[in-house]
Amino acid sequence: MAQGLIALFGSGETSSQGRKIHDYLLSRLPVPVQVAILETPAGFQPNAEGVNLKIQQFLEKSLQNFKPQIELVAARRKGSAHDPDDPATVAALTGADYIFAGPGSPTYAVRQLRDSLAWRMMRARWEAGATLAFASAAAISIGTRVLPVYEIYKCGADLGWEPGLALFSDLDLTVLPHWNNAEGGAGLDTSHCFMGLERFNDLYAMLPASTTVLGIDEHTACIVDPATRQCRVLGAGGVTVLHGGETQVFASQDTFSLDVLAGTVLAGERS
Repeated sequence: MAQGLIALFGSGETSSQGRKIHDYLLSRLPVPVQVAILETPAGFQPNAEGVNLKIQQFLEKSLQNFKPQIELVAARRKGSAHDPDDPATVAALTGADYIFAGPGSPTYAVRQLRDSLAWRMMRARWEAGATLAFASAAAISIGTRVLPVYEIYKCGADLGWEPGLALFSDLDLTVLPHWNNAEGGAGLDTSHCFMGLERFNDLYAMLPASTTVLGIDEHTACIVDPATRQCRVLGAGGVTVLHGGETQVFASQDTFSLDVLAGTVLAGERS
């Protein structure tokens, strides 16, 4: 069986644009859709269940035509009562056709999921055709390298990158959601995943030449189809691909070859 789709949200997974993207993804799955929502990225927060319960309620209300059967997977912390290595905790992943992980901390998500039973099960379901959807922190965590957003933006840590979960074993890919974020207003550049252009340029210079950066605008998603080796942009904005000094920008509804993310196709090769 072919690998399933991978959806990378820049933000807005519970917005009107997010609903359209979920609709696109769920329409390709058997009804009722078996959904698992992974709590891990927000597992350090006391309200981790509440954060993900809101996502569950959004999907149940906004996508009723797919009759989603949703379970929260409370794989919050290794060595705890909600351990990502506990078979009972992660059991809902076994039969899930749509697995979603979203907000929280990307570095925390990596620490808890790396080499875990939960991560192995997610990959196994994807290999069997399930769709994986990652938003915000979770989207960052699945790359080869992870931006420690909180540590830099909130705590003043030195600029740098940390190893990620490397979902795409054949791609040296770094994913940055919130690419066009403007929360800082006129006085603070929070684009480029809250780093701002100047700081991002310094971070980008630290990456190996083989690395591709995929920047995803807010309320936008990049859908990767390994079976057709095509990527599709959906939502309010676009995506930006940086590799080897080349910059390519794809607008909503554009499709492009997965080879673009591998750095083997230059600008202009879009369909």
